[in-house]
Amino acid sequence: MIIDANNLILGRLGTYVAKKALLGEKIDIVNCENSVITGDRANIFKDYDNFLKRGIPAKGPFIRRMPDRFVKRAIRGMLPYKKERGRIAFKNIKCHMGIPENFKNQKFDVLKEANVEKVPNLKYITVKEVCKHIGAKI
Repeated sequence: MIIDANNLILGRLGTYVAKKALLGEKIDIVNCENSVITGDRANIFKDYDNFLKRGIPAKGPFIRRMPDRFVKRAIRGMLPYKKERGRIAFKNIKCHMGIPENFKNQKFDVLKEANVEKVPNLKYITVKEVCKHIGAKI
């Protein structure tokens, strides 16, 4: 299954992918940088700034800065990754920035229930913007 993450809400995309991966499907997510996080831009930036200041740089907590790793880490939080079935499900999920060459001519699945247009709140920010704010070199 190949999912196009353009304008999809990250949390709703993550729950859908986590459920499918736990059932044993292999899932590829393309255009991860174009998925969105809903909420006020200033509050989202403030939350990630606070998270970056927490802890010790050598010991963590660590934050993923590239959009594909950021999305995969968000999905990991929705899996029982410390148990064997969660680890297997997590290995079946692949996230990509843009569209890789081997997926160019294939049909992508679009999740209508996770689209940002369904939300009455128009405040949202893309994962790419969040990652640039926390230090990604895109």
